[in-house]
Amino acid sequence: MNIHSHPFIIRVYGLCIHRGKLLVCDEFWFDTPMTKFPGGGMEFGEGTLDCLRRECREELGQEPVEASHFYTTDFFQPTRFLPGRQLISIYYRMGLELPGSIPAKELPFDFEQRREGALACRWIDMELLEEDHLTLPIDRKVAGMLKTGWAGR
Repeated sequence: MNIHSHPFIIRVYGLCIHRGKLLVCDEFWFDTPMTKFPGGGMEFGEGTLDCLRRECREELGQEPVEASHFYTTDFFQPTRFLPGRQLISIYYRMGLELPGSIPAKELPFDFEQRREGALACRWIDMELLEEDHLTLPIDRKVAGMLKTGWAGR
């Protein structure tokens, strides 16, 4: 089988909660603004934690610390942008050595320009988190799981 025609897309994400706030990334891909967790596509030859480290370096300027598995997709999810492929997303709870050093925005999609690959990070208060703050279906499920686990703290 040609590795470029494989029917599965694997993505790895980090869940960072710092001082009661959840880190999210606003990005612009495929002419679409989207809010997601830090992370992205696993490359051939990477393990899941290797992918998480690389994606955090690229998006946050630092590597995660103390990453522990939180959730892996357990239902069929077709990819939104690559028809005919199935998405598998793996989520890790993680810490960051310097979470306060991430240049965070206050408003969603606060980009200099709406161009492919634009990225802006921000923190969402866990008390105000709603599933529909995230764009993609699996991320929404994970936001709900986080919110449920956060309730009563």
